Amino acid sequence: MPADRPVVVYMIAGEPSGDLLGGRLIEGLRERAGRPVVVRGVGGPRMREAGLDPLFDLSEIAFMGVAEILPRLPGLLERIRRTADDVARVRPDVLVTIDAPDFVFRVARRVRPLGIPVVHYVAPTVWAWRPGRAARVARSVDHLMTLLPFEPEHFVRVGLPATFVGHSVVESGAGQGDGVRFRRAHGIGDEETVLTVLPGSRRGEVTRLLPIFGETVARLARRHSGLRVVVPTVPNVAPLVGPAVAAWPVPTLVVGGDAEKFDAFAASRAALACSGTVALELALAGLPAVVAYKVNPITAAIVRRLIRVPYVNLVNIMLGRMLVPELLQDDCTPERLEAAVGTLLSEGAARQAQIAGVRDVAAWLGAGGEAPSRRAAAVVLSVFADAVSRGR
Repeated sequence: MPADRPVVVYMIAGEPSGDLLGGRLIEGLRERAGRPVVVRGVGGPRMREAGLDPLFDLSEIAFMGVAEILPRLPGLLERIRRTADDVARVRPDVLVTIDAPDFVFRVARRVRPLGIPVVHYVAPTVWAWRPGRAARVARSVDHLMTLLPFEPEHFVRVGLPATFVGHSVVESGAGQGDGVRFRRAHGIGDEETVLTVLPGSRRGEVTRLLPIFGETVARLARRHSGLRVVVPTVPNVAPLVGPAVAAWPVPTLVVGGDAEKFDAFAASRAALACSGTVALELALAGLPAVVAYKVNPITAAIVRRLIRVPYVNLVNIMLGRMLVPELLQDDCTPERLEAAVGTLLSEGAARQAQIAGVRDVAAWLGAGGEAPSRRAAAVVLSVFADAVSRGR
C-alpha cells in the first residue's frame, strides 16, 4: 500500500458519550497515522468537528430502553440497513463501532462477509449483566478496546483480543475548571451557593428527570438561601432543557460546552446528576454529587432481573461500596433527592467522604500516562496494519 494513501476509517457512534469518544479518537488517529485519515460514518457534533463526513446524525438513533425503542423500531432498522449499505459502498480499511451495541453490532454483522476489520470501542458491561454477550461480541468484531482495566479478561477468555486503553474522561479537563472565572463571567457572588444540575443527554432522560429535578430545586431553595443553579446541557436536548428550567423558582443558568460545564463544577458546592459518564467527570472534579435515574417501568423490570452488580454508578462499582448516593426509580423523588443533595450542600462527614473517596478513581481510569484517545488510535492503526500485512 502506498505510504501516502489515506487510511479510510468508518466510525459509528450511537449516543453523545460515544460522539465524544469518537471525536477524540479521530484526533488521535490523525496524530499517529503518519498519513492522511479519512473518516466517514455516523456521529454527532464532536465527531463532525473533528472531521467526520456524516451519513446522518446520531440523534436519529440515540434512544434507550425497551419502551422507548419499540415505537421507533422500523426507523432504527432502516438506519441499520442504510448504514451497512454505506459501509459496503465506502469499503473502509477499518470499521470502528463505539458503544451503542444494539445498533452497531447489527451493522457489523451485516458487513462481516466483506472482510473489513472491525474494532469496537467500549466493552459491553458483561461483568454487570448478561455475561453470555461476550461470546456474541467475539463473533461480531475483531478487536475490543475497553475503558476499564478489569474488562479485557471477560472477552479474552472467549477468544476476542481486547486492550485496555483507559477512559477518555481523563482527557476531558473535568478537574481543571476555573470556578472564580465562572462566577465572575455570570455575576455570581462569592456568598451564593451554586448547585450543578445535569438532567442527561437523551431526550427520554431529560423528559423524565427535569420535572423531578425542578421540584427538588424548589424544595432546596426553601432551605438554602442564596442558591443558584447551573444546568450544563448538550445540543440535542437543549431545546427541551431551556424552557423547562425557565420556570424554576431560583436563578438558573443553562450553559453548553465542556469549558463552561467544568468551570461550573469548580464553582459548585454539589451536583445532582443523571446517572452516566458525567458521574466520572464529577468524580475527577472532586465535586460531591447525588446521581438519579428513572426509566419506563417495563424497562426497569427487565433490567432488575438481569443486573449482576449492586450499583449503577461506575464510581461506586469501582470502589465496591456506596460512596455516591444513587436514587433510582421509586427512590427518585423530590423529597429523597432534596435530603441527599441538602446533606452535600452542608459541611459534614458525607461531603468530606465523597471528596476523599474519589481520589483513586482517576488512576484506575488511566490518568497519568499516554492519553486514552492516543492509545485507542494506536490499537486501531495496529489492526489496520495487521489486516494490510495479511492482505485482508
